[in-house]
Amino acid sequence: MNRLSTDQVREIFLEFFKEKGHSVISSASLIPENDPTVLFTTAGMHPLVPYLLGEPHPMGKRLADVQKCVRTGDIDEVGDNRHATFFEMLGNWSLGDYFKEEAIQWSYELLTDRFGIDPERLFVTVFKGDEDASRDDESINIWQAQFGVHGIGAEVGEAGKDEPTDKAMGPRIYTYPKENNWWGPAGVTGPCGPDTEIYFDTRKQHDFKFGPMCHPACDCGRFVEIWNNVFMQFNKRDDGKFEPLAQRNVDTGMGLERMAAMLQGVNTIFDTDLLQKLIKTLENVFGVAYGKDSDHDKSVRIIVDHIRAATFLIGDERGVVPSNVGQGYIVRRLIRRAVREARRMGITTLMSPTLAEAVIEEYGKTYPELTAHSQKVMSELKKEEEKFGLTLEHGLKEFKKTYDKDGLISGEKAFILYSTYGFPMELTEELVREQGGEVDMASFATEFAKHQELSRASSAGTFKGGLADHSEETTGLHTATHLLHQALRNVLGDRVAQKGSNITTERLRFDFVHPEKMTPEQIQKVESIVNEVIRRDLLVDYKEMTVSEAKAEGAIGLFEDKYGSKVKVYTVHDEADPRGFFSKEICGGPHVTRTGELGGFKIIKEEAVSAGVRRIKATLHN
Repeated sequence: MNRLSTDQVREIFLEFFKEKGHSVISSASLIPENDPTVLFTTAGMHPLVPYLLGEPHPMGKRLADVQKCVRTGDIDEVGDNRHATFFEMLGNWSLGDYFKEEAIQWSYELLTDRFGIDPERLFVTVFKGDEDASRDDESINIWQAQFGVHGIGAEVGEAGKDEPTDKAMGPRIYTYPKENNWWGPAGVTGPCGPDTEIYFDTRKQHDFKFGPMCHPACDCGRFVEIWNNVFMQFNKRDDGKFEPLAQRNVDTGMGLERMAAMLQGVNTIFDTDLLQKLIKTLENVFGVAYGKDSDHDKSVRIIVDHIRAATFLIGDERGVVPSNVGQGYIVRRLIRRAVREARRMGITTLMSPTLAEAVIEEYGKTYPELTAHSQKVMSELKKEEEKFGLTLEHGLKEFKKTYDKDGLISGEKAFILYSTYGFPMELTEELVREQGGEVDMASFATEFAKHQELSRASSAGTFKGGLADHSEETTGLHTATHLLHQALRNVLGDRVAQKGSNITTERLRFDFVHPEKMTPEQIQKVESIVNEVIRRDLLVDYKEMTVSEAKAEGAIGLFEDKYGSKVKVYTVHDEADPRGFFSKEICGGPHVTRTGELGGFKIIKEEAVSAGVRRIKATLHN
């Protein structure tokens, strides 16, 4: 097995799929555009959903990328040996091109040939079949052929009946039901299909508390999932039936940190080279010890993970700053949890900007937006850490008011100290013990469970719509957003530039650069322009071209690296305009074919978002 650095794993993966005819695309923003169903980009497939659903991608049918991702559903688990909020996801994609045979063959080739993994340490899982779809024998046969090349037996096993062996002739392929080896659909209906997961055998001894027999998907830790190949070959209908898809796709995902850990022969992602460099910063600058005390190690991991995630979120091309709502609340929570742990370890000086500087140094070459926004990152982290220092002081004063003289703090009051004042629960317990009292931990646990449920709901998103939604409502609102953008430029001037947008089935939300509040007359004029374009029933179509060609033709939009060398440019044609069009904008779609399909347009709110950025919310009606 080759001991590769994290940067080398990235490079080898992308170069391999380039050789296989894939276009390498840049990572999309961590802040999803036009998708209210999630707060952050959570997987490599997330920005590509429209293309998996049939929209043509400007870069072709074979794609590969490294997507930066944030998942916060398990934020309270971070600190163990495997959970992280920020991570990088390697992926290769077939949009109606190659399918199972090439995907599986290339997976095996990359792992065994380029990464140098011993084939005898690889196990795979496939879909076992049920009343909706038959067993994935196609994948089983392809895997058997791959293992056979190395003289390894390819017997098919089943969890609970067969146990993996270190010997080459034991079962290598295991079948599992839908909950293990099936992806999707993203909603109630839509594309879905079986997947095949690839596991690395660490050869650790099975922990029998997880059952009498081991298997690849066992929770005992012997096997580590390193890659997943999803085969989108079915469409789930409203009636619950599964029918074959016209466009079959391949969607794969490999966690970069997890793969690096395996190739570097370390037990946790925090022992990989890049994360170790961040840990060394804490050790060298703040005198923190790592690797000697499990409690201290957990705190170090939380600090490194959370500040890395916050740095990426603030330094993103659509960067989010700490606040009390939505995405900003998550950023604030990450920073404050890291600072709490730092204080707990005795770090009382400003910590987060120093660690963020190390993050930018290590990741800036791969993600240049971090370097470009470094001053903003440092400033926001410094402000938030200093603000939280005062908050902790206030929390101490509040504790003194809250503590009952009879020696008991209710769980509800303890939780208010934790959630409102950011006061660590351990500190509350310690202070109460010093007074000879106790905390009602049962009621605190109840309050904390409610808090976790709300956090998970917030992280998952609560709105209908999103990238996977090609409904008539969202399609119309996508086009209305283009009309609004151009109308704003007509009324307020060309300095208007899009900062972000968000579309549900009920409304559109559009953020744009403008230094002052719009007047009622300006709002009315913008609304009238859009409705006039709708009334005239203008043609809407698109062409694929290079970014430079799009700019030369007068297209507007977010010119980002994510588009690659070719983009889709949607035009609302208008022969009465000297340019020959009303609107020309870079966008992935989908859109209506004529503006008359939109009905009527109404601005329902205009408000400030931040300094120099305004927001409009609007709806369509019949």
